[in-house]
Amino acid sequence: QLTALHVASRQGLAAHVELYLRHGADPSRRSRQGETPLNAACAAAERPEEAQRYYRVAQLLLAAGAEAGAAGRKDHTPLHNACGNGQARLARLLLRHGADATLPNCAGYTPMDCALHAVEEYCHQHPEETIALLLHHGARPVHPKMLKFCCRHPPALEMVLNAYDRVPPAESWVGSVPPELWEEHREFYASAQRMAGSPRRLQHLARCALRRHLGPRCHLAVPKLPLPPPLRHYLQLPLTGLIS
Repeated sequence: QLTALHVASRQGLAAHVELYLRHGADPSRRSRQGETPLNAACAAAERPEEAQRYYRVAQLLLAAGAEAGAAGRKDHTPLHNACGNGQARLARLLLRHGADATLPNCAGYTPMDCALHAVEEYCHQHPEETIALLLHHGARPVHPKMLKFCCRHPPALEMVLNAYDRVPPAESWVGSVPPELWEEHREFYASAQRMAGSPRRLQHLARCALRRHLGPRCHLAVPKLPLPPPLRHYLQLPLTGLIS
């Protein structure tokens, strides 16, 4: 039950997608496995050099009425796929069209879990940007067991740890950091290990409380808060290279 639109979307053929939509193709049509053309496009957007093609396909499908949160095979949404492929720009587009950053698939994995699984493979694509994006749209702190998937990329680990009001025990990830990487980023890793299980600063606790209150509105509300620019910047979880 694949349509021509499914195939063109999966191949990242924006001109074909535009043509089929113009002639009445249904962007919400599902295959036998429940996949929409948007699911197909986001699942296939694996290579960085093809990111622009698939982004354009997603733009066309969403403009034609495709549902950003439509779950397909294994309850994977387009956002799960975009995050699992390290595609921050595509994830931002989906979130802008109403995708849910907290929705689990049939295995219980959220888009954040998928993003963490992809950190090591896509470490050159700044996976911390995808993580920050999800946190700004209401994603909750992950289970500590997931930290081992991002601990080899310090910016990603820092971003995830700053989502907690108390840093989880380091035992869940510290053994997964290679000695040479630890030596290269000793100051950061030592600070993360030192703060594990310890209370954070009152300033950080206030940040967590405010972000928790704003939830999925963080990305819209924080920039508009009547606060000094440095405080607004702090609320947006900037990377500092330390956990304090």
